[in-house]
Amino acid sequence: MQGKKINKTFLILILGLLSAIGPFSIDMYLPGFSAIATDLHTSVAHISLSLSSFFIGISVGQFIYGPLLDRYGRKKPLYIGLVLYIIASAGCALAASADMLITLRLVQALGSCVGMVASRAIIRDIFPVNEIAKVFSKLMLVIAVSPIIAPTLGGYLIVAYGWHIVFVVLAIMATLILVAIHFVLPESMEADATVSLRPSLIIKNYATVLRTPQFYTYAFTGAIAAAGLYAYIAGSPYVFIELFKVTEKQYGWIFAAVALGLITASQVNSLLLKKFTSQQIIRVAIFCQMLTGAVLFIGSANGLLNVYSTIALIFLFLSCQGFIFPNTSALSMAPFHKNAGSASALMGGIQMIFGALSSVAVSALNNATAMPMTGVMALCSLTSVCILFIGSKIIIYKVREEDLKEETLETISRI
Repeated sequence: MQGKKINKTFLILILGLLSAIGPFSIDMYLPGFSAIATDLHTSVAHISLSLSSFFIGISVGQFIYGPLLDRYGRKKPLYIGLVLYIIASAGCALAASADMLITLRLVQALGSCVGMVASRAIIRDIFPVNEIAKVFSKLMLVIAVSPIIAPTLGGYLIVAYGWHIVFVVLAIMATLILVAIHFVLPESMEADATVSLRPSLIIKNYATVLRTPQFYTYAFTGAIAAAGLYAYIAGSPYVFIELFKVTEKQYGWIFAAVALGLITASQVNSLLLKKFTSQQIIRVAIFCQMLTGAVLFIGSANGLLNVYSTIALIFLFLSCQGFIFPNTSALSMAPFHKNAGSASALMGGIQMIFGALSSVAVSALNNATAMPMTGVMALCSLTSVCILFIGSKIIIYKVREEDLKEETLETISRI
């Protein structure tokens, strides 16, 4: 790590806030959909396209920032992305039409995703490989708080000052983070002029990362397991509010309780890493998630679940994610140092793509029951188990192949 030293707890806090910009931007304005639609003389369905445009921007943007972070170091792309985010947030606050808001949300997403990519790359730069999973667990403590705080805070702000204030607050938050990055965060990776920004070479670099067995095994395992979380986010409002007839306020408490399980599990993961490896924890957590997903789907398909049992099973399902995310992220990033930015971008992009697909699947399969949500959740967990099983076999085979090559070379050198 270059330059000044920094307290690791404070460093993780800054990186956590960087990573949380995207989730805060998604969750904080959700309570204001009706107010925004009324003010801009349109429908809530039209305003919801601003959420879709944000997801598109945050998916595409990560692939852009990966090579930039490897070429120019970590801080310069952060400056560019955060300034873009601040300008777009101010524009959202002043938007005079729904289409303008939708467009500016796309730009806002392109700025926000630099924090997600850079934070993972900086963790890989600074911390030893055997500590990365623990750091990701602590990072998740900050990220997972956003679904609890953001909608509630946004609701109070909108009631008191109107929906525009949400984007003003987001701009202020990003400005404070930008100041902290400039004055406190050290540059963890100097610029590397050997990293080319030619499109053909960028694609080749991404392909090299993607061909690494450890990367594709754990990146896809983690991404598809996380897609179950996106299925829950997409389907839970309908399941709880429409089917189980809970109020919006009660739904908010359910959402917060489930998020609390995710947070708690991620912190327990840090303790388990003192005695077990990331690979061991992932195997147990992902198998438990598959079993929970199967029970959830079968129970909902046969009308065996009430609101309380549904909440309990979803709580268990997403608590498993608190163990899966930090460890799959750490193992995906572990093989890379020079290309950490590209690896981080590719991992994040894969997660967002599968997350978006699972959300679309829940909506497309809607049949006025809980089955689309629970079915997609169960399918995601089953698929991730299969990928982990097959990928682990490939990793073991590749390691043995490399060992055999080294033994052969040693034998030849002796002869």
